[in-house]
Amino acid sequence: MLKQTHPAPGAGSAAPRATAKQGAIILLGSSLTIMGAVMVAPVLPKIAAEFAPTTPDIATMVPLVVAAPALAIALFAPVAGWLADVAGRKWLLILATLLYALFGFLPSQLHSLEAILLVRLVFGCAEATIMTCCTTLIGDYWDGPERTRYIGRQVVTIGVVGAIFFVIGGAAGEASWRLPFYLYLLPLLLVPFMVRLLWEPTRAKPETQAARSAPAVSGGGNKVLLAASYLLVFVGMVSAFVVPIQSPGLLVAMGITSTTMIGLASGWGLLATLVGSLAWRVARAKLGLARVNFVLLALNAVGLYLLANATSYTMVLIAVAIHGIGAGMLVPNALAPLLERLPERLRARSVGGFTSALYLGQFSSPLIIGVLAGIAKGIPAAIIAFCAVLAVYGVIWLITGGRDKAALQQAQDI
Repeated sequence: MLKQTHPAPGAGSAAPRATAKQGAIILLGSSLTIMGAVMVAPVLPKIAAEFAPTTPDIATMVPLVVAAPALAIALFAPVAGWLADVAGRKWLLILATLLYALFGFLPSQLHSLEAILLVRLVFGCAEATIMTCCTTLIGDYWDGPERTRYIGRQVVTIGVVGAIFFVIGGAAGEASWRLPFYLYLLPLLLVPFMVRLLWEPTRAKPETQAARSAPAVSGGGNKVLLAASYLLVFVGMVSAFVVPIQSPGLLVAMGITSTTMIGLASGWGLLATLVGSLAWRVARAKLGLARVNFVLLALNAVGLYLLANATSYTMVLIAVAIHGIGAGMLVPNALAPLLERLPERLRARSVGGFTSALYLGQFSSPLIIGVLAGIAKGIPAAIIAFCAVLAVYGVIWLITGGRDKAALQQAQDI
């Protein structure tokens, strides 16, 4: 059942219903966050080569070109959620898209790695706002099974667009590391459609029966739900970004220096997330929340273990494919219960917290692997050590799901 909303400006008295047109805009808007990382990752070796003579500790600084926006998202997403609850979703989304294009493009004109990192931090604030608004609009525009379908479609779209632009970014980077940054101007094409097709959800409409029967967000069950979802998505994103951030260096160590081949490897992994996203609804229906979490964490661990021990390009492709299937199940399995159980009046700020945890994991990924590398003596050994963490966490979900199935069902039922 679709939710009723106020009519869009200029419409008649009948409340509009969200259709595939609104869905397409929201899904494409959601995909801008993955574009923020994937188009730059293949050219990291070239950025390192250019700035190495003038930048101390280049090995630490260069990965932050990808990871710095994630820090900004982690810090700003709760603010974006609050703004979306207070000021509304539509025009905040439009403003954020304009800023995304501007600050996404700007590094192509800069000649200092420090300035690039600063601009990428501001760019991350725009990403935080876009993702928070788009995810919240899914909860606003749709109810029940249709909402669940759009959650799955959101992850699928992000996987497809990410895979495409990983390859495009890698190909563009063959000519110059600056060229992929020009691609951030493309989202300007979405703005006219956002203005015309989206509307601001009403806060005055009656709540649905599902919303009335859901426990308050301050209740103990929802506190457990929020904490479990936030921790899961944090750990999962630390794992997910090992591939785009660490695999270029591992491939270069094998003698593979083509940015196109590097982009294809990570793009292949993103396509695998599409498989995981498509399989999620079936897996969730048959296995339940806790067992799906065990499966996705196990797939992440196996994929990263194979990546750390890969000795050929083919082995890398197999590793990132296995890892990607697990990563594709992560976000919908953590997000769906939140959108179903949270009160509408607090939905955006709760989604903002989820987005913050998601991108804090992304930002922390190179830092955690870097710390483990210092302890374990090398990036491959660090990745293997993190695989052990994923395996233990997955077993905890499996044991918890078996011992306390009734409690989990009450807290996280969708």
